[in-house]
Amino acid sequence: MALLCLGGADVTRVTSNFSPSALQTLMAHVFSVLSSGQPSASYTPPRISFPMDNHTALFMPARIAQGPLATLRGTSVKVVCIPTSPADSRGLPASTLVLDDETGAIKSILNASNLTALRNAAGSLLSTNLVGPRAPANVVAFGAGAQIESHLDLHLRAFPSIQTCTIVNRTINKRVSKLAELLRARFPAVRISYISHDASAPPSPDPSLKGAMLAANLIICATSSTVPLFPSSWVSDGAHIVLIGSYKHSMHEIDGELIQRALPSDASKQSALLVDSRSACLAEAGELISAGIEGRQVVEIGELVSFGEDGELLLDAARQPLPVEIGSTTGPVTIFKSVGVGLQDVAIACAVVQRAEELGLGTYVDWA
Repeated sequence: MALLCLGGADVTRVTSNFSPSALQTLMAHVFSVLSSGQPSASYTPPRISFPMDNHTALFMPARIAQGPLATLRGTSVKVVCIPTSPADSRGLPASTLVLDDETGAIKSILNASNLTALRNAAGSLLSTNLVGPRAPANVVAFGAGAQIESHLDLHLRAFPSIQTCTIVNRTINKRVSKLAELLRARFPAVRISYISHDASAPPSPDPSLKGAMLAANLIICATSSTVPLFPSSWVSDGAHIVLIGSYKHSMHEIDGELIQRALPSDASKQSALLVDSRSACLAEAGELISAGIEGRQVVEIGELVSFGEDGELLLDAARQPLPVEIGSTTGPVTIFKSVGVGLQDVAIACAVVQRAEELGLGTYVDWA
């Protein structure tokens, strides 16, 4: 049996062929399977971790056994190594093994360093289209890593209405300037700027940050911050907030007051606090845990999606945006909190392998 090996360049070439719409539809099907309540539809056992000399190794197996699309089904194992030294800036080595369902052998191995960010961004884009503003004009993004690059790329491609994009990072370094240059080249019609802001340091923030926040109707956070990045009073009514960073009890990207603004005042109305996985977010997301959020107060994104007969994602064209009072920062907002689920890794890896085979990309190794 031949093993298909896909390096980083191969994966980048493949994913450049995926449209934002196709990626969000793929994640919509994943979240639908997750929220289906069918125990035999998918398998996501707890990840295995152990220490290495310079890293913590994580092994994350997952399987989608049933679903509306045959191309969605598959089995994979993602391996990620997290550096134990804060000074290690080489990134997170990540690889995914995709198994052949018929033979049980390894079908492909691919560089997954950027796939986690891509699948997260696709899920976030889905949340924006489901509950966020229909035509966001101003975006503020906290962080400057692969997650923010993927999130901004997908959202700027999906929403030509976006006019300004402000990147906020603890320090203005080469990574920030490089990201800004990249986005300016890709999206010349969008005004790209960046601001330095360290939420853990008390000095007064750059006044331009508060102004950018108040104007933003889309806010994306992908940091490991242990303190809220900004106060609720900086967020205008109707804004959509995407939270990707926290995955421990000690991590908090927003404050409890902002979370409360996503909860309905009337118990008969649907919450605007979305999560990818109810159980995972309530166990891992520091913001939700410290705010005392319960399962009944959140909505899984998979509970909101619907599809046509051909598997096409159906978005509610008649959906009414949140009521917005000009100048108000105490009214309703929408929030999507994601800690990531293994089924997303299965779907994106299998989709990449399938497209690589169609395009004739990668290297085959005799595995017999």
